[in-house]
Amino acid sequence: MTVALMWEARAVAGRGEELLAWARAQRLPRAPLRRETFRAPRDRVLVITWWDAPYDAGLPELPEPDAELVTRAVHRWRFEAVDAD
Repeated sequence: MTVALMWEARAVAGRGEELLAWARAQRLPRAPLRRETFRAPRDRVLVITWWDAPYDAGLPELPEPDAELVTRAVHRWRFEAVDAD
């Protein structure tokens, strides 16, 4: 099964590039199948990692950035891949 972990944070106004650099520098204890990083308006950063694992497996995730860098706690979601019809 393929599991996707999504990590999304919103930087304090004007610090989006700093949050993006911070997220890109984070290393996980083991490598996912795939990892992609995105940015969006309002200084938001999204990281998606894909894993070959059961849905409820304990998987490494990016940590919370320093509170001074973000406007709120990180949002996290977990999804499982489904076959296309």
